[in-house]
Amino acid sequence: MDVPQPPVVLLAGPTATGKTGLALELAQRLDAEIVTADSAQVYRGMDIGTAKPDADERARVPHHLLDIRDPEETYNAAAFAADARACIRAIHARGRVALLAGGTLLYLRALLEGIDPMPPVPEAVRAAVRARLETEGARALHEALEAVDPAAAGRIHPNDPQRILRALEVFEATGRPLSSFQQGGEARLPAGWCALALWPEDRERLRARIAERFDAMLEAGFVEELRALRARPGLTAEHPSQRAVGYRQGWEWLDGEVDFATFRSRAIAATRQLAKRQLTGLRRFPLHARLPAETVDPEQALAALRETASR
Repeated sequence: MDVPQPPVVLLAGPTATGKTGLALELAQRLDAEIVTADSAQVYRGMDIGTAKPDADERARVPHHLLDIRDPEETYNAAAFAADARACIRAIHARGRVALLAGGTLLYLRALLEGIDPMPPVPEAVRAAVRARLETEGARALHEALEAVDPAAAGRIHPNDPQRILRALEVFEATGRPLSSFQQGGEARLPAGWCALALWPEDRERLRARIAERFDAMLEAGFVEELRALRARPGLTAEHPSQRAVGYRQGWEWLDGEVDFATFRSRAIAATRQLAKRQLTGLRRFPLHARLPAETVDPEQALAALRETASR
């Protein structure tokens, strides 16, 4: 069967919609290698809670940008954009298609729009902003962000404390709005690229799927993974890697701040909020096709690629 061979296929979508499985099937049909666009899967030792592809899945198709940082280290959108471009060039040099798959839209936008390197934030500044979060709350900090960086505040939901913190940290450390580090171009796909998104048509089913997946993570040993991370010398709940959904709530439980049931419910709620934000971001993303997450199969995705190539 004749399948168009775009130089890059981008597969996005909210968490828990099946991107990993579809990416594997597409990669095998397109003779592609997968470049992962996930801000948590870059960290070693964070496997279960990030739904990272396992050894068998990685053996089926080459994967890139997994396990490239220790959890004590930082990684950001600018680093991803540079790393992803290098991966794409190397994949093309081997005569293969690059399949970008993941749900971290900030990373994908940095790749498409360009972004200046983010400045380092002193730990004292970081601690001061986080202390404000504890005393004032996320909505108050979002209002403070609106005053100094309305562009960033307009993109960040008031219930997204992680991104609010990051934006305020950058402003406090540099005196410049976070939005000023973005080059400001509209997200545009290079010629020949194709962007698809898994789109949940049944939101209640997605909510249920998120809870089911988190419980499966617990059964697979997520608690042991959390304990291993907490035992690492030098790693704290304040490190960016441990702010990922599930991990942040897990540290609260391990530190005795909440009981296990609260940990579980908060982790599930945070994951559902993440999926909602991802959907909001995808509505503004340059997509060629939305694929129904509940029923999509590889042939349907390939048909979308053919249609894109024929335009």
